[in-house]
Amino acid sequence: MVEKNNANIGFEEQLWKAACVLWGHIPAAEYRKVIVGLIFLRYISSVFDKKYQQLLKEGDGFENDKDEYLAENIFFVPQEARWSKISQNAHTPEIGKVIDDAMLAIEKENKSLKGVLPKNYGSPDLDKRVLGDVVDLFTNNIKMDDTEESKDLLGRTYEYCIAQFAAYEGTKGGEFYTPSSIVKTLVSILKPFENCRVYDPCCGSGGMFVQSVKFLQAHSGNRDKISVYGQESNSDTWKMAKMNMAIRGIDADFGPSHADTFFNDIHPTLKADFIMANPPFNLSNWGQDKLQEDVRWKYGIPPAGNANFAWIEHMIHHLAPNGKIGLVLANGALSSQTSGEGEIRKKIIEDDLIEGIVALPTQLFYSVTIPVTLWFISKNKKQKGKTLFIDARKMGYMVSRKHRDFTDEDIQKLADTFAAFQEGILEDVKGFCAVTSTADIAKQDYILTPGRYVGIEEQEDDGEPFEDKMQRLTGELSEMFAKSNELQEEIKKNLSAIGFEVK
Repeated sequence: MVEKNNANIGFEEQLWKAACVLWGHIPAAEYRKVIVGLIFLRYISSVFDKKYQQLLKEGDGFENDKDEYLAENIFFVPQEARWSKISQNAHTPEIGKVIDDAMLAIEKENKSLKGVLPKNYGSPDLDKRVLGDVVDLFTNNIKMDDTEESKDLLGRTYEYCIAQFAAYEGTKGGEFYTPSSIVKTLVSILKPFENCRVYDPCCGSGGMFVQSVKFLQAHSGNRDKISVYGQESNSDTWKMAKMNMAIRGIDADFGPSHADTFFNDIHPTLKADFIMANPPFNLSNWGQDKLQEDVRWKYGIPPAGNANFAWIEHMIHHLAPNGKIGLVLANGALSSQTSGEGEIRKKIIEDDLIEGIVALPTQLFYSVTIPVTLWFISKNKKQKGKTLFIDARKMGYMVSRKHRDFTDEDIQKLADTFAAFQEGILEDVKGFCAVTSTADIAKQDYILTPGRYVGIEEQEDDGEPFEDKMQRLTGELSEMFAKSNELQEEIKKNLSAIGFEVK
């Protein structure tokens, strides 16, 4: 059975469905905050309580010493914010205020969470009976024990709920969520290592960092030996990312608040080993007129009407000498010649920075229907003067009528193809992959559309002689024409019977 990436049917789905009892009882814009806030509160209380019980058992009187918790990167949860109090008050009229007060108390004790947690539970729009039912759900369905799987339970639940919000909210959902199979593909190809710096200049809810840490763990690395830097311009999304990192136990620097990456680069001196991003596609009015002299535009000033190359140049500017970038872009960036984009792309290609381009199938994103591509940019390519093109448009499977996903095997195939290219042992496969020199890209006017290089997949010879095949096909076509004529006459006859003549 193929293991699937986004559709984790099981605990997460049950919790999501049960939490949906809130739907209709609260404004849609507030719903996401309510659910992710409860997941967060349940998580930090569970982790705190486990350490509290351990210290209580030791009997040295340190169970209320904040330093004991901070030493293990555990948030200190004051008495009035512990889940035991929340659950006790689940079915009282004051439950909303109890939760809001808990959020305030946690922020007061933990400065890194100041202004981050939602405090909308006391809203008169929120049905307190329904809220109590959801609290019961979190009390009874989420158990924490010593296993790594249980430790990850709330993180998985958080991620699943974020994915569902993206699906339900459509275009708006794409602002904070990149489907996990896309993120896994980027991470599997880039392969972040220990003691590296990972950066996302438009980090959404932080999915790139979650998968980077998971990759490190899966390959026997130390999850704590990775430095995470992010930036996000949307206030609510920035808060969601902060909570996501806290749930995952990832120490991340997202700056003191949300901020626009182009106008307020909060990591100006950062040189990252890995940059992974899914920037807003074809963003217009990004402020080009006020950033004409910016040091980041090494390859030319990006056009005012489209920020695609502004994002690319910003990321290249933040690369370490051996750094690598993996990013998602709309297909227009592959071939556009307008407003100087073609010239910027040409200079980047001539600087030997483009390591690989992967054309993705449609319907992978909840929010985007236009075709998109993965770009891989490297400061110090293993294969100098060469670029790998992959056409992955036929890969994946349909999760639903509207949404496609990659299997783990699909992701591994793409990662293995990149690895073989980097080792110099990849053979071109018609219709799928091709290794192309910079000189050959120049002959194509520096256009990076994979289809130009990989060609058309060779069809298997079915053994039927050409003459016989044509005879058969023309015969079948003749039968279809005859049937078509019969149907036309039948339709005319029926229309005539009710007084309508067709000439």
